Amino acid sequence: MTSPGVSIVLVTFKSARLAIECLRSIAQERRDSGREIHAIVVDNASGDFPLVAQAVADNRWDGWVAVQLAARNGGFAYGNNIGIRSALERNPSDYLLLLNPDTEVRPGAIDALVRFLEAHPEVGLAGSSFENLDGSDWPIAFRFPGLVSELCSALDAGPVTRLCRRWAVARQMPRRAQTVDWICGACMMIRPEVIRAIGGFDESYFLYFEETDFCLRARRAGFPTGYVPESRIMHIGGQSTGVTERNSRPKRLPPYWFESRRRYFTVALGIGRATAADLLVLLAYPFGWLKRLALGRSSSSIPHFWRDLARASLLRPVNWRRARRRQPLQSGGLRAP
Repeated sequence: MTSPGVSIVLVTFKSARLAIECLRSIAQERRDSGREIHAIVVDNASGDFPLVAQAVADNRWDGWVAVQLAARNGGFAYGNNIGIRSALERNPSDYLLLLNPDTEVRPGAIDALVRFLEAHPEVGLAGSSFENLDGSDWPIAFRFPGLVSELCSALDAGPVTRLCRRWAVARQMPRRAQTVDWICGACMMIRPEVIRAIGGFDESYFLYFEETDFCLRARRAGFPTGYVPESRIMHIGGQSTGVTERNSRPKRLPPYWFESRRRYFTVALGIGRATAADLLVLLAYPFGWLKRLALGRSSSSIPHFWRDLARASLLRPVNWRRARRRQPLQSGGLRAP
């Protein structure tokens, strides 16, 4: 039997240098594994296109790498949908692998994901274990957020945090492959059947929560998500936005983070429970902030979080009315039949 091929999609926005290093690690994986691997780099109108295209030509990667220029910077979901559509047109039977440009593929990482999906036909998508730039582990997968997890996160109190561990969104994962709620979109291998069943990413999310939404829609359609620690990816994190850089002081979250959060909770929980989640966080967050202040940890608080959440909250009539209109799934022409 022919070994399944893999079509890789990288979306870059002012991260050409990192994207080229990612392609270099993929080139090494192609040579080592012998697997048929193609890559599509989508520049989200950032000016990266000439740099990436030149690197592809200089390294003679043009036989397996295509570079596309998006018409605008429509966000993570928008760029990935462009790449997914192109990949499915070229190689409809391949697995799809979404990679962030600030990742590098460690030896055997792609094969490990393919083997897992081949051995577990009931699983629709799978993600890797991560390592930081310094080589330290970041073995994290996630639970779907809900009312309890939002409350616990806002309180940020030791005894409460321990009691709420089973609801915490971030999960420290063991070295055992298993199904999880959702995985980081920095490395996500997807069966084409999932795209055909649920469509692509929802472009209503500019950035953040789009992979959570995608995994939720896949789960509801009967496609669970797998976590595969044998597959290892280096991920720097936060290079496009600077918001989620690890081991740095929290930065103020951009407005689109709150807009994405509002849409996700409305879709996942319904408008009533999503409003309750906003209310719980707004009531509980000051207690968590006071605790951090008393312990001398106020610098670990996200700047202006309470005020920004209140402005974006469903408790405001203008946001409630927007949520009630419930925008349909926008997936760039990648729609379920």
